[in-house]
Amino acid sequence: MDIFHLLDDVRVRLHDRDLLGSDGSVSLRVAGEASMIWCSAGDGAPQKMALHAAQGEAALHAAVYLGRNDVGAVAVGGGAFMRVLDALGGELPQVFDEQARHLGRTATPLPALNGSIVADARRCLATGGNLWICAQRALVLGTTAQRLVLNAELAEKCAKAYALAAGTGARVDTLPWWVCRIANGRLRKDQRHAVEHFLRGQLPDESNGY
Repeated sequence: MDIFHLLDDVRVRLHDRDLLGSDGSVSLRVAGEASMIWCSAGDGAPQKMALHAAQGEAALHAAVYLGRNDVGAVAVGGGAFMRVLDALGGELPQVFDEQARHLGRTATPLPALNGSIVADARRCLATGGNLWICAQRALVLGTTAQRLVLNAELAEKCAKAYALAAGTGARVDTLPWWVCRIANGRLRKDQRHAVEHFLRGQLPDESNGY
C-alpha cells in the first residue's frame, strides 16, 4: 500500500471509531524527507507538502514532526473523552500499564498558540508522550500509521476512565513510579529506533507488545 492510500486508510479507521471528529485531520511523515502527507477528516484528497511550507491546520502537524524526530503519524481531533481533557487541565495521569508503555507521560498542555508553533511543539513534546492537548485540540502521535490508530484507541479508553473517575471527585491513583520508569523507558527505546529508521529513509518497525 502506497503512503497516500495508507493515509486514507488511517483516516477512515479513525473516523469510523469516532476518534477524529468532523474537524480533525491526520498526517504521515515521509521517511527520509522533510515532508509529510496530510488530509482533513472530510473527503479531501491527501496532499504532500514540505514541513516548513505547511500552513493552517497542516502547520500544527508539521510542527510536531519538526519538534519530534521519532513521530511518523499524527492525528488532530480526538474522541469525545479526549476532548474533555482540556477542561481537566490538559493532562492524562499514567494509571494503566499499557498507557505508560505506548502513550507515556502526557505532553505539556498548551492553552493557546501565541508564539512560534515549532518552538512550542518542541518544548511541550519534550516529555516524549504521544498525547498532547494543544489549543483545546487533542493530538495523538505514533511512530507508524498502525501505532497511531492503536494509540488513539488507547488514549480514548484511558481518557474515558480518567474523566469519569475525576468527575466523582475521588482521588485518582497513578501507577508506581518504577512501573512508569520501566514502561516509559521501553517507549523511549522504540522512539530512538524510529528516529534511526526515518534517517535511513525507512519506516520504523511496529511495536505491539509490552
